[in-house]
This record gives sequence, C-alpha cells and structure tokens, in this order.
Amino acid sequence: MRQKRAKAYKRVMALYVGTFGFRTPYQILLGDDFLVEAAKQKDVDWWKMLGTTVQGEVKPMITQCCIEALYRKGKEFQHVVDMAKRAERRKCNHREAVAPGDCLKDMVGETNKHRYVLAVQSQPLITNLSRAPGLPVMHYNARGVLVLSPPSTATIRAKNAAEEGRRTEGTKLLEGIKDGANVVGASEPQEGRRRKVQGPNPLSVKKKKVVEEEGKKRKVEEEEEVGEEDEGRRKKKRKRGRGKGAVATAIAEINAAGGIGMGAAEEGSESD
Repeated sequence: MRQKRAKAYKRVMALYVGTFGFRTPYQILLGDDFLVEAAKQKDVDWWKMLGTTVQGEVKPMITQCCIEALYRKGKEFQHVVDMAKRAERRKCNHREAVAPGDCLKDMVGETNKHRYVLAVQSQPLITNLSRAPGLPVMHYNARGVLVLSPPSTATIRAKNAAEEGRRTEGTKLLEGIKDGANVVGASEPQEGRRRKVQGPNPLSVKKKKVVEEEGKKRKVEEEEEVGEEDEGRRKKKRKRGRGKGAVATAIAEINAAGGIGMGAAEEGSESD
C-alpha cells in the first residue's frame, strides 16, 4: 500500500474512532461475494490486507447465511468455504438462511451499533447501507486492490452534528458560570491574616568576620602585655634608687654629723 493512501485510511479510521467509538480489534463483517473476490487474488494474504487497510488489528467475522450461500455455489468454491471458516462465526438469529444481502442489512441495522466494518462487493448493497451513519466499507476495485470507501454523507452529517453538540454544550456551560464561580473557595470571603514577625533571612545576613575579631582580640592582648611590661620596668627603677650607693652616702652623712658632735663634746670636756 502506498504511503499516501495509508495516511488517508488512517485519517478515515480516526474519524470513526473519535466520533462513533470504534476500537481495535476492528470487527470486519465479511460478505460471501467479498470472499469470492479475495480468492481470485493470487499470492496475496487477504487476512493481512484487512488489517493493513484499516490501519489496525482486525477480527474477521461471517454469518451463517453467508456461509450457506458459499456452500450452495458448489464444490468448485470449496477453497472459498475454507477461507470463510478462518473467520469467527457471528450469529444472525435467522432460523432459516436468507439472502446474504438481507442478512448483512439486519446485522448492520440503522445505526451500526455493534461498530462493524463491512467488507462486500455488491454496489447496490453498499449504496443501501450508506444511509447508516458510522459504517466503514471495504471492497476490491476493478484492478483487484482492496480499498476503504470514503465516509458516506450520513457519516459526515453525524460527525458534524456531534461536533456542534459539543460546542453548544461547552458554550452553555461557560455561560452558566460566573466569574470565579468555578474556582474552589472563590465565594468564601478571605479572612485577614496577620503576618507573623519573622527574623531576617539567614541566607541574606552577612556572616561575622571571625578573622577580623580574632585579630582585634590579639591586638588588645598585645597592648595589655606591653602595658604590664612598662609597669614592671618602672617598679624596678624605683628599687634601684635605694641601692648600695645611696646607703653608703647616708652612712657617710651620719658619720659626718656624728663626728662634729663628738668633736664638740671633746672640746667641752677639755675646757672643764
């Protein structure tokens, strides 16, 4: 499959997933004529091509009425019957086999509520079922290539209606909400809160310069030591004033004074 076609199919299936709730594995409802056409494609794995076309995992299904139609074709279509037996058998609630087209119509219904992907070759049947919204359709084209049909008009209308409904619902929801009404606690009055006295931010406070304080402390201690040394020196100088020289001078002065007294006394005694 070409890349451009694969991207287109991916967008188409995204429409069915987003709008109609399709999910993998996609339920592929097989028609008897589709299997007959698939058997003509030699060296092509038709089972794998189903998943490649819808860009996802698939679960092929077939009804008992379609199987009966293949049996009635004769033994030359036995290989087609064998292909059909690989698919899951889907109950159609028909006690007696009906035409494959009528059976598939009943399975799809008016809304395709079971989310089938229809794989058929009958163009009248495809046109008839295109009135059901949300029905993807696969078929083989004239060159034998399995293709996914574009969304039908009913599908596009349903998609647009769903989008418009979502927009309208969103607008009504916004109109019903007053300013701030969707905010928790917006209608409650805010009580005045006293701000607690907080200390300075420890990260913004400058750290004390321990080095400078230690330097100042050392300088003061050194000054005190110098002052104590000066006082000691002054005290030592005072003691030097009363050394041996001073004592000798004092003794000499005393002796001199004593000598004068003694001389006077001797002179007095001699005169007597």
